[in-house]
Amino acid sequence: MQMTKIEVLYPETCNLFGDMFNIKLLEQSIKDVEIINTKFTDEPAFVTQNIDMLYLAPMTERTQEEVIKKLEPYKARLEELINKNTVMLFTGNAFEILGKYIENEDGTKVKGLGIMDLYSKRDMMHRYSKMYLGEMEIEKGKKTKILGFKAQFSMTYGDNQEYYAFETIRGDGINKENKFEGIRLNNCFGTYILGPILVNNPFFAKYILRLLNVKDTIAFEDIAIENYQRRLEEFENPATKYE
Repeated sequence: MQMTKIEVLYPETCNLFGDMFNIKLLEQSIKDVEIINTKFTDEPAFVTQNIDMLYLAPMTERTQEEVIKKLEPYKARLEELINKNTVMLFTGNAFEILGKYIENEDGTKVKGLGIMDLYSKRDMMHRYSKMYLGEMEIEKGKKTKILGFKAQFSMTYGDNQEYYAFETIRGDGINKENKFEGIRLNNCFGTYILGPILVNNPFFAKYILRLLNVKDTIAFEDIAIENYQRRLEEFENPATKYE
């Protein structure tokens, strides 16, 4: 059986909300898998190797700027992998690096990779914290609900209506005036949802496994689905406060 290669970029610094449990779940769910943990001082494996999945988790704003500089030489390669339908997952503020720029409060701008036609704005004096409930199509005519939490100092702007990740049911999308959450470019997903999104959303995790062309049974699946259904009841309850 062919080995599934998953590269995790900079886990020593980009790992703020228990995000590595996403990788632990995939590692325990895929029979033949290689996890490549790329340190900040290393050249990414995706530059010279064919990988099956790339993961980048949330980071501080300072680290965000360093990561952009680090990945800028490999922009063309990232675009090539996206066009080849390589699975990618960017959680929290990680997906902002794919945009045109990130604007600070003083108006200065940090140039992004420019892979998506969106931009982000920081507001470091006001932290946005809110629950989120949305849905996504995992098969033609079949949707699954996505739940999670957001905590961030920035929001993203522009029209993502043609390439969003999730359609919002409760909460906000990429900003307070937008109901489309995150981005999806082929099999590249980006979302402000934090932490173990795959653990909390087992049907999304199973979908990722199918995109990776492996058996779509996740570790501890029965327990994961039971916990998801219980949590979903809370998120769908009109009495539940999202802020």
